[in-house]
Amino acid sequence: MTIKKFGLLTKICLGFSCAFALSTISFHADISLAAFPLSLIFTLIIAFSSIKKLLGENNLNFIAVVRELLQYEPYVLLVAFVLRRAGDFGTPHILDSVSVLLWLVTSVLTLVLLHYLNPKNVGKLSDEWKNFILDKKYSASKKKAFMDALNSEENEKLVENESEEKSGTVILRTGAKKVVFEILSWVDALVQAVFMVLLLNIFVVQLYEIPSESMVPEFLVKDRVVVFKTLSGPKFPLSDIGLPSIRSYKRGDIVVFRNPHYKNDRKSEVRTFVSQLVYMCTLTKVNLNVDETGEQKADPLVKRITGVPGEQLMMQDGILYSRTKDSEKFEPVEDDSSWAAWNLNEVKDSLKNGINDFPVSQEQFETLLRIESERKALDYGVYAFECEKLASAFDEIFEKFKESQKSSLKIEFSDREMLWSNIFRYNEAISLKLLTCENGATWFRDFMTNWIGHRPNFNDDLYSEANYKLNLMLKLTFGKLICKNAELHSNKVPRSSWASSFEVQENLIKMNDLCMYIFYMDNRNMPIFPANTIDGAPQYIPENSYFMMGDNRFNSLDMRHSYEKKLVKVAPDEKYSVTYESSMEPQYVGSERILGKTSYRFWPYSRKGVPGHTGK
Repeated sequence: MTIKKFGLLTKICLGFSCAFALSTISFHADISLAAFPLSLIFTLIIAFSSIKKLLGENNLNFIAVVRELLQYEPYVLLVAFVLRRAGDFGTPHILDSVSVLLWLVTSVLTLVLLHYLNPKNVGKLSDEWKNFILDKKYSASKKKAFMDALNSEENEKLVENESEEKSGTVILRTGAKKVVFEILSWVDALVQAVFMVLLLNIFVVQLYEIPSESMVPEFLVKDRVVVFKTLSGPKFPLSDIGLPSIRSYKRGDIVVFRNPHYKNDRKSEVRTFVSQLVYMCTLTKVNLNVDETGEQKADPLVKRITGVPGEQLMMQDGILYSRTKDSEKFEPVEDDSSWAAWNLNEVKDSLKNGINDFPVSQEQFETLLRIESERKALDYGVYAFECEKLASAFDEIFEKFKESQKSSLKIEFSDREMLWSNIFRYNEAISLKLLTCENGATWFRDFMTNWIGHRPNFNDDLYSEANYKLNLMLKLTFGKLICKNAELHSNKVPRSSWASSFEVQENLIKMNDLCMYIFYMDNRNMPIFPANTIDGAPQYIPENSYFMMGDNRFNSLDMRHSYEKKLVKVAPDEKYSVTYESSMEPQYVGSERILGKTSYRFWPYSRKGVPGHTGK
């Protein structure tokens, strides 16, 4: 490489840099206006330093200046790229493509120029530049050794070591100048390191710290994992331009992905990018990645792929089922049981010390299993007989109750009043209300018997059938409480003594167990997903989309759930169903939101290695 060729290469690089600046022009009165002047002014500063001062006037003192400016050029242009897309209006796909291409070419040419401006290579451009570097950096005693090394391939390592050595510098800085120089050197090194890490994080590899216990026992809080992103098609910030995705995923893969529960608009993406930059600049001390309420965002997420394209899923009693177009019958997904953790009380003792929250105790888990066992064994005929019997018993009590204590009011319960916790907590008050309202006996009979003879055809929908049966269990237990309370009241037993009745206590315990099951129901089960069409036609997870869940199923807000709860019926097809607040809203995630697969856990050292089934 000669000085002339180096100059030509510099002009070509600056030409592409100017072209990039032109691609950032914005005509909108927002932050995007700053992109063009930033990129253009920085390019002109490099042009002034390199073309005019260094090459034009042969001012060799600008060698270090040009080298420093060129080191920052890819980063400054990347910031301009982000600023142009951070405004209120988007940019066309073709403009994104052109800008990315210009950035890539400029960055490559910059690296080539930096190679020739490296202290061990700059002397090869001309004898004058070589002598200047030697006179500037080395004492006379080392000059000969360095010159000999420049001409010897065998001593290349010596050249590198000598070029980096500071003790032989002729120029000595003392006092305040030395302090300022050292501070600027550290700031320069830190800023360049931050941008380098940012580029590596975007396109190559990123380190993540596990923030929650949703993946216990596979990952504990503060476990650190490595995620390689290149194969997953990383994109330039605020655009859909980037590397193609060439990685496929399978069930069981643990992936890091952008949380689809949050907005994916331009403002949120800008906030995410800035927070990531600040997070690194402050050495992970400041995290600005918060939502509108100021709460820390759970983004990105680390979960396990449990559903793949072409599948329809359902989960009941902790068992994941799947079917495809080629197999219309739901079959258990055997692999899921190998990583799904339902009872953390059974994990290895070596892991228990690292777990903060055990969502269910051993006793509670056994109660859940008992409720499921009773529900499976439920006999519709027996329940129909029991419900009819309770309705008739209440009719008798209602008829004997003094007319003088009855009102002309008609009872009607809203969905909110039928909330499982309300009917459990206020069962005594509801009993009195039914006894004293004109239509109390009629409502109670409808509540208990309306389902008889109108049972839906569930086909292969285990989830809907299980919830229907659970609602019947709630009805029968609640009905027994109402009848017993009414009987005690009609016999003039003080209300303060009702709870001491053996039958009342027995049904309160039963009701408490059923209510506990409802509390955990959305974590234990999942309806058919994607949901069938209105006419019952199955739907399937589309291509390039996946369904994810956390291994710690009782303590994982994942793709089964939304972040908001809504009041729904336990049995949607039942008019007089008990209600509960549900967050159930399954959704799949497109592969474009997947950042990569967890490849290696490097901390804690005692559990380092490729993630597998460490908790089993």
